[in-house]
Amino acid sequence: MTDSRRLRRSTKRPPPTPNKKKTPISTTASADDLLSSAASRFASRPHKSSLKPFLSSLPPSLPSSLLVSVSRSVRSFRSSLGTTTPSTSIPSASPSSSPPLKRTRNAPETLAELKNLRFYACLLRLCLTLPELPFSPSDLLPAVRELHDSLVHYEEDPALLSEVSGLCELWWREQLPGRESLIAQSVPFLLAKSLNNLGRKSDVRRVHALRDALPLLDFEDEGSIEDLRLLLVRCFVTPLYIKTDEGRRFLSFALGLNGRLAKEALAVVRSQIPFGRKSVLVAYGDVVFAAWKHCKRGEEEGQGFLKEEIENGFLQGLVEGAMHAGSRSLAASVRMVLGRFVGKRAMIVGVDKLIFRLAEPLLFRSLQVANSNVRLNALHLLLDLFPLEDPDATKEVKDTLLDRQFFLIERLLEDDCPEVRTVAVEGSCRVLHLFWEVIPSPTITKLLAKIVDDMSHDMCNEVRLATLNGCMYLLDNPQTHDILKALLPKLGHMLLDPSLNVRVALVSLLLAVRDLRTFQFHKVVGLDALLSSLANDHESVAQKITRLLITSYFPSKVSAKEACSRCIALMKRSPTAGARFCKFAFSEGSPSRSLLELAKVFIGLALSAEDVNPNEVDGLYIGFSNICCSLSSEKSCKTALRELFSGGKLKQLLTAANTGEAKTSVIRIASLVAPDDLAGIKRQCMDLIINCSGLSKNTEKQAEVQATHKLMFLCGWFEDLFEVLTNLLQNVASEINSRTSMPKQCVSSSKRKKSEVLRKNSMKVYHETRKGLSNEESYAVAAGAAWQVKDLLSSVDLRTALLNYPIIDLAFSALRVISQVGIENCMHWESLDASPVMAFMSLATHMSLHNTVKTDGDDLNGVKNNESQCSRPFLEEMSFIHSLNHLLSLSVKLFSETGPVKSRSSISGVNIEMTAKHQRSKRKKPQVKTSNSVVGEQETQSPQVKQMLNVMEIVNTILMYIIDASSLGLLSLDQDEKSFKFALSYIQYIVSVLKKHHNLGFRVEEEIEDMFVQLKSCFTYVAKLLNLILKISDGSQPLLEAFHLASDLLSLIPLVELCTGERYALRLVSIAKRWLPDLILGLGSQYLIKADKERDCSDTPDCPTKLISTPVWLMSLCKIELYELRESSKDKEADIAPELDASSVFMKFMGKIIQLLKQSPKLLDAMGAVISSFSKDALEKNDFEQVLGMIHFVCTKLFGDGGSSWRELGLMCHSLKEIHKWIDEDIGDSRISEDGKQNLLNIKVLLESCNFFTVFEDGEG
Repeated sequence: MTDSRRLRRSTKRPPPTPNKKKTPISTTASADDLLSSAASRFASRPHKSSLKPFLSSLPPSLPSSLLVSVSRSVRSFRSSLGTTTPSTSIPSASPSSSPPLKRTRNAPETLAELKNLRFYACLLRLCLTLPELPFSPSDLLPAVRELHDSLVHYEEDPALLSEVSGLCELWWREQLPGRESLIAQSVPFLLAKSLNNLGRKSDVRRVHALRDALPLLDFEDEGSIEDLRLLLVRCFVTPLYIKTDEGRRFLSFALGLNGRLAKEALAVVRSQIPFGRKSVLVAYGDVVFAAWKHCKRGEEEGQGFLKEEIENGFLQGLVEGAMHAGSRSLAASVRMVLGRFVGKRAMIVGVDKLIFRLAEPLLFRSLQVANSNVRLNALHLLLDLFPLEDPDATKEVKDTLLDRQFFLIERLLEDDCPEVRTVAVEGSCRVLHLFWEVIPSPTITKLLAKIVDDMSHDMCNEVRLATLNGCMYLLDNPQTHDILKALLPKLGHMLLDPSLNVRVALVSLLLAVRDLRTFQFHKVVGLDALLSSLANDHESVAQKITRLLITSYFPSKVSAKEACSRCIALMKRSPTAGARFCKFAFSEGSPSRSLLELAKVFIGLALSAEDVNPNEVDGLYIGFSNICCSLSSEKSCKTALRELFSGGKLKQLLTAANTGEAKTSVIRIASLVAPDDLAGIKRQCMDLIINCSGLSKNTEKQAEVQATHKLMFLCGWFEDLFEVLTNLLQNVASEINSRTSMPKQCVSSSKRKKSEVLRKNSMKVYHETRKGLSNEESYAVAAGAAWQVKDLLSSVDLRTALLNYPIIDLAFSALRVISQVGIENCMHWESLDASPVMAFMSLATHMSLHNTVKTDGDDLNGVKNNESQCSRPFLEEMSFIHSLNHLLSLSVKLFSETGPVKSRSSISGVNIEMTAKHQRSKRKKPQVKTSNSVVGEQETQSPQVKQMLNVMEIVNTILMYIIDASSLGLLSLDQDEKSFKFALSYIQYIVSVLKKHHNLGFRVEEEIEDMFVQLKSCFTYVAKLLNLILKISDGSQPLLEAFHLASDLLSLIPLVELCTGERYALRLVSIAKRWLPDLILGLGSQYLIKADKERDCSDTPDCPTKLISTPVWLMSLCKIELYELRESSKDKEADIAPELDASSVFMKFMGKIIQLLKQSPKLLDAMGAVISSFSKDALEKNDFEQVLGMIHFVCTKLFGDGGSSWRELGLMCHSLKEIHKWIDEDIGDSRISEDGKQNLLNIKVLLESCNFFTVFEDGEG
């Protein structure tokens, strides 16, 4: 029997009659004695079973004695704590005139009183649960109240807290008399307990059980209720309350307690929306909705304040926030809370009226504002609320409002913002799916036609994807099928969409259509189009098409023979698609037994060649190869596959194969299945290795060779493979470089003997196959072998075997010679393969890493032998640094073969900064400029485009390995400046060549495309090198290379635009954007360092720079600025427009540079100082037009909007002040022409309009 049931039985008995035979004094004394003895006996471990016999012996005067004992213990306990507040029940007989001494909580008397109080609390709780005791709850109430009033002082004794709070909770739950006096301390305690870190769900349930006690508290008394209100507000952010049903019900109840509490709690809920997870937001929505529903029912009971606060405060704020949220995630979170109201509007009366009243005034206006983010948020909200209508309005009004909503949705389908159009398409299909029956047919037809006809051709990928997803969603409603039958075929063109996601979505739509009996997917997209995509498209598309067609061409429900005949029909119709179909058939559920049977049929057809079109043979080979690859992962199929290719069948297949794809398929099968009789195909594999001319540009042959490498390694033929490649390289090197003897190597006798044997065995075959070839053709053969060496290094297993092979030094020597020959002849051959250089550098890289580990290990183990000592010098020769220096010394000669190019690297050791006084002493006399002169360059005849491409391919390869080696730690760029100077010479060579081709032009589009591919690699590698320079520079010499590299890289953009047009310039800019910060830092690097070093100086640093020539990018900038200046002044000379104008790709890129510069006054100052230094140089040469263009750019573009104060631009101010001083001197020079003086006056006006003189007038100049 439970405590509550026993309590009910006890409360129904009549009150006991007093015992008149005993005097009250003696009875009381007897009860006191019994309580005292029981307290000492049971206080340590009070338990119900031990207290039951004791209770049966107590007299009826127990309640009064218990009250005295409890009061005495409470007073004693509180006195030990230093608290002198008297008890509320029993007044003190002799109040002390002074407060007692404060004692510690662990004093013996304190602990003793706590034990007594635990005993009394347990006894009182037992008295309530045992119905046979003659005690009335009203008699026990004073003692319980005494314990309750001191509850806050029991914090050191959790057991006592639990007993007293449980006693008060039981009193309230059983509705005993006087229960309202036991909540003031117990309810806050239970709340606080549920909010701490150790709170449990049971604590939340206990608080929920006492919720009806909260209205009894005075929430208007700010002084006494503040702590409780804070505890209640904390409940709204406590996960335990949000996760449990009782907790959410308690929160909704708490909102109706008080107006201030409701405001604070709802404000806390609002603050949690941006960070809450979905489950939390849904819980908040449920809490607020439950509170609103409750207060709507109890509005007459005084909860109108809550209804007002929720509707006009909380919900109205959410509606506005859902439309004006700054981020999409925040708007989605707000809508999630509102969604709890929206989801209940069909079930609860008044919700739809409330939503209409809150949303209608703002929603339609927000759908038409200029801000696309607001339109997007409002559209999301409209789709959630659709159909938005007033339930009290007439049908005509409702129809008008519905038409208005469809009009706005249709209008948003044509919105300028792609995100809005995407949501409009998906939302339209969702609305049609849900409300098809109530939407007028003309509206449906118009909306679907708009989506299918227009949105499927939208420029944005996401919009086209939304079109397909929306149609797929519509298919779930059977009522849409009739109209979709006519509309879906219009989407067939999307199978050729440039976006992969769109193509995948279309095939997913076809799969959904296939599962509907009333549809036929081949009427949406034709079978020929499907087979074409299956053959050529991405694997994700091909696999889905296989899933779509597998029930037709290889069904599992028919016999294996019938399935094979269907698949053969597919193979005959489209061999490539049939082969691709076989690749995914097993993963799409086809039985392995049927696939084995299909492989047998394919092999038989391939060998018999009867009734098989030659175009179908490759499809058969690739088809059974794909089947074998799929089945090889199954252990149960490996034995069957070995049996299938036993008896020399692989050799027969390889002999019958006439194309590279067919041979690759057979070799792949051999490496996967590995039957016992592979020796028969070894010779054929060797032929594939030797016949390797043109391999680097033949992807089909590359796959064939790679499969051969893998097979030979698995069969243990790797030694033969590498020996053939090594001798092939050696023979080619000897033949094409017969006038240069092979480098002498320190090779062991065993290696030398083996090399001679291999050479004799392979020379005969080589000369028979390569007889009569020119040097260029022999180099192409060596390039194929070199490509294979590099491919072997790309595989971990093959690389390990290669690096440990004894004759690797012979291959390295041959690659060194072949690379040298290729570099020396790249200007004379029409086409050049960079594979030897790539193989040579790749081999040097891996050998350096490998030999470093090996040498260190030998030294640690004390291994010393003659052969290792002999190989030490050669190991140094094979190091990456030695190999790189060899190639750099050869390649740098290429940059001057077409004519001398004045290299800035030649003056890299000279400080190019000069004082202003020294510059003024070298002012030149006026000179007449020739229109065809190129500053700093000699006019030379342009090299052929193909030869230039050869040079770029070689040098780009070297730069790639420089970058890789620096990341691997093989090259220390801060100690080796050769790489910087080499890159600088290279980029200057490219700039000079593009200058010449600006006049000559490229002849064919193919030349432009090939050149741009190399130029793109050039820009990327040089920019990476610039990034490394800026990282390691400390203000020393490399900063000069950084400036020149950045300047020449920037010059490539206007040159490419002039030579090839806007399209290629845009492609180059897309690459340059990633390196924009490095370009800016490189241009201003020297001035940034000088500014840092001289920041503490009182005078403005004087940092003019004497440069060799004005770079192309600055010259183009000057011409554009001059044209704008003359056009604004309506000068006749402005009719001759420059080749690049303000709308050019180059100027748009410069606009991005200016935006970044204005974010940092320090960078802006450095860039202004650079341009000012060029202006001084032009002023020295009396090129006043150039000076005018530069100063116009500085004053109007860099400082145009006054974003930075001149006080922050000290370097620029100093340079401009000096230029202004020089101009004053030059205006009075009689040697200068009138046009020159006019330009000087214009410059002076520009300078004086900037008001930078105030910096110096204030004492800074």
